[in-house]
Amino acid sequence: MQLHISPSMRSLTISSSNEFFDSMKIKVAPPLVSYRTLFHTILILAFLLPFVFILTALVTLEGVNKCSSIDCLGRRLGPRLLGRVDDSERLVRDFYKILNEVSTQEIPDGLKLPNSFRQLVSDMKNNHYDAKTFSLILRAMIEKFERDMRESKFAELMNKHFAASSIPKGIHCLSLRLTDEYSSNAHARRQLPSPERLPVLSDNAYHHFVLATDNILAASVVVSSAVQSSSKPEKIVFHVITDKKTYAGMHSWFALNSVAPAIVEVKSVHQFDWLTRENVPVLEAVETHHGIRNYYHGNHIAGANLSETTPRKFASKLQSRSPKYISLLNHLRIYLPELFPNLDKVVFLDDDIVIQRDLSPLWDIDLHGKVNGAVETCRGEDEWVMSKRLRNYFNFSHPLIAKHLDPEECAWAYGMNIFDLRTWRKTDIRETYHSWLKANLKSNLTMWKLGTLPPALIAFKGHVQAIDSSWHMLGLGYQSNTNIENVKKAAVIHYNGQSKPWLEIGFEHLRPFWTKYVNYSNDFIRNCHILE
Repeated sequence: MQLHISPSMRSLTISSSNEFFDSMKIKVAPPLVSYRTLFHTILILAFLLPFVFILTALVTLEGVNKCSSIDCLGRRLGPRLLGRVDDSERLVRDFYKILNEVSTQEIPDGLKLPNSFRQLVSDMKNNHYDAKTFSLILRAMIEKFERDMRESKFAELMNKHFAASSIPKGIHCLSLRLTDEYSSNAHARRQLPSPERLPVLSDNAYHHFVLATDNILAASVVVSSAVQSSSKPEKIVFHVITDKKTYAGMHSWFALNSVAPAIVEVKSVHQFDWLTRENVPVLEAVETHHGIRNYYHGNHIAGANLSETTPRKFASKLQSRSPKYISLLNHLRIYLPELFPNLDKVVFLDDDIVIQRDLSPLWDIDLHGKVNGAVETCRGEDEWVMSKRLRNYFNFSHPLIAKHLDPEECAWAYGMNIFDLRTWRKTDIRETYHSWLKANLKSNLTMWKLGTLPPALIAFKGHVQAIDSSWHMLGLGYQSNTNIENVKKAAVIHYNGQSKPWLEIGFEHLRPFWTKYVNYSNDFIRNCHILE
C-alpha cells in the first residue's frame, strides 16, 4: 500500500500493489489559514522571540538607560508581551508629581543644605531621604545657587563700574611726571603752536578737529591716529581742550612730542573767556548741586532694589551714573560756536576713539543745511549699540517727554560729529539744551538719566544729517563679540562703554587697534609702565 499527499496538501491518495484493490483518492477541506503562511509565521516568531526575551532580561538587569530605536523596541515591547508594566515610566510620573508638590511648598527655615552634589548624595545614603525630602533639598540648593550667582553678577558689575570710573596708576603717573616736566623744562612750556603758525588756528582752509579730555594718553592716541591715517596731515589742526589740573601735563606732552606737519593747540577751560558762570549757569548747578553729585558719586547700591531688576538694567543704570557726565568737558561741545567764533566747520572727537582712515572727505559732505552730521544708531540689530531709539534714553511716562518726543524716533551718536558752526549760530540749540537741562534738574532727573546725549537729542532735533555708518563704528567698549572685519574697515572706531582700551577690563582682542598708536619708546610711557 502507498500513501501520497499532494504538494498543496489538499488531497490524499491511497493505492495498493494488490491487484484486487483500486487506488482511493480523498480530498481534504481547505484550511482557514494556509499551512505555508503558518509555517512562515512560526519561523519569524522563532527568530524574534529569543531577542525579545534577551533584551527583556537586559532591561531587568541594567535598569532604564538611553537606547537606540532598535534596542528600545525589544526593551519596551518585551515587558508588554510578557504582561509586565514598565516601572521606569511609573517612577518618572511619580517623580514629576513630587516635584510639582515641592515647587509650591515653603522651604523650612534653618534647613541645612549640602555645599555640593557629592555631599547631597552622601547625605541621602546616610540619612535615607525619601523622594520628597530629596526634592525639597534639591530645590533649596538650586535657589541658593541662583541667588549667589545673581549677587556675584551685581558685585561684578559694581567692580567694573568702579574700575571704569577710576584712573589707572600708569595714566596718573604719566600726568604727574609731565606736570613736573612742565615746571622744570622750558621746552615743555614752549608755545603751541609756534607764533608764526597762530593764524592757522582760525583759518577755514584747514581741517579743524576739537578734542575735549583730561586723559593725556587717550589724547595722544587720537591725535597720532588722525595724523598717521591722513593723506594730508599738513592740513590738520587739533584744538585740545582740557581742565585746569591736567593742562600742564597735556601741554608738556604735545610740546615734547611733535606731530608735525599737523598743528596742535592745547587750552584749558579756564583760558576761554566766554566760559563764565553767566554763560553756563546750568552746568555750574550740575557740578555743585549736592543731590546731583551724590547721584553720580554716592552709593550706587543704596536704595536699589536688586531683586526687581536684571543685571543688564543695573549695568545700564551704572553706566548712566558715570561721574564724567557732570564734567564741564563733557558738555563743552554744546558751546563750540562760541568757543571758536572764527571757524565755520569742525569735527568733534571723543577721547575713546581711534582714527583708521583719512577723514578729510568729511569736510566735503553736504549736510543739506543741517548742523550736525552724525551716524544714526537705530539701523543695527545688536541691542547694546545700534538699535537705539528715543525710548531707550527717555522716560516716556513723564508728561513733558511724552508730549514733545516720539519714542520711535531714531537716535544718533556722539563721538565723531561734523558740526557746521556757521549754520549752528543761526539756531537756538544752546538755549534749548539749557532749558531741558533745567527741567530735568527740577524734576529730580526723572526725565532721563544717561549723561549728555539725551538733552542733545532734544536740542539738535531737526538739525541732524545722517552720514554713512562706515565713518563711525561704535560699541568696542561694550561688546566682546564685535566683528573684527568690520572694525578693520571702519574709518573711526569708538570704545564707548566701560571697557576702555587703557583699562585692564578692556577687551584684549580689541585693544591692539588702540595700542598700535601708543608710543612705547617714549621715556614717560616706559617709566610709568603703561599697560604692561
